[in-house]
Amino acid sequence: MDDALPGPVLSKRGIALRDFVVLGRVGMDLTATPIGTATPEAAGMMVSMGGSSANIAAGLVKLGCRAALVTCVSDDAVGRYCLNQLDAYGIDRRHVRRVQGEERTSLAVVDARIEGHNTVIYRNNAADFRMDLPDVEGVDYARHDALIATGTVLAAEPSRTAAFRAMALARAAGLRVIFDIDYRPYSWSSAAEAAAVLSRAADLSDVIVGNDEEFGFMAGRFDAGLAKARSLAAAGGRIVIYKRGPDGAITFAGGAELVTGIYPVDALKPTGAGDSFLAGLLATLAEGRPLREAVLRGSACAAIVVGKPGCAPAMPDRAELDRFIARHPGPSLP
Repeated sequence: MDDALPGPVLSKRGIALRDFVVLGRVGMDLTATPIGTATPEAAGMMVSMGGSSANIAAGLVKLGCRAALVTCVSDDAVGRYCLNQLDAYGIDRRHVRRVQGEERTSLAVVDARIEGHNTVIYRNNAADFRMDLPDVEGVDYARHDALIATGTVLAAEPSRTAAFRAMALARAAGLRVIFDIDYRPYSWSSAAEAAAVLSRAADLSDVIVGNDEEFGFMAGRFDAGLAKARSLAAAGGRIVIYKRGPDGAITFAGGAELVTGIYPVDALKPTGAGDSFLAGLLATLAEGRPLREAVLRGSACAAIVVGKPGCAPAMPDRAELDRFIARHPGPSLP
């Protein structure tokens, strides 16, 4: 297939300004130390910024783009930590609202290891689900190139309604809408509700990214996920990326299919790969590079992140990404 970005997606304004608005959560990650230790045996904790949307934003900024986050945090020490971290990463937080009450900013306790890996996420009464219509209606979408939404932001109200409103406003302003399915069962009241809502969001998006399990979930059964991804790409000229873990990815665009491999590494942990992949993909497309190169650079970003502790702090900058690709014998054959 032609590696250039397909015409139907380019018919929008494009992302040449390299400026993104990202919907969704920022949180605090606690990683057991010494690195490689299981949480129950930890001697201490490494503290870092986390949350899928904040990780994506951090990855974009490190790769030379601009990113603004739209979400809510609790008005307490954890929320203020997250605000300070957003500043440290250079992420625009003018649309991050502090909420007072019983809601709390998300907290993740993780092991930086593969064998016996544990992740415990505290999201009861999550502050980011308080994002409401005034939060998204206060964004000047004309200042940005694209809107990024993750599935987690759609799991509860009023965040769900606000996210769909943001998608509508972004499309009206000529922005491209990028949707990371990011299905996390613990955030949803039922699987049926999740499948319906995530499918609605996919229908409103220009670029859809998910793994084989997520597309299978949306299709109603795992073995129908590939057909689901293919059908989404066929409707409306979208780019759809179907991630297959160690087997690479299949990208559907412009009526053709692009199959790519991965950059094999000795992983330290399984977390953060998807967020880094999306940041690398979009940053590369924003530079005007071919689609195949964008997918592979996204895969390289994922490989880098799983080799280091933390998520946001593990995201590569352009120099690190270029060095990795130059020195790595990959990518693997798909």
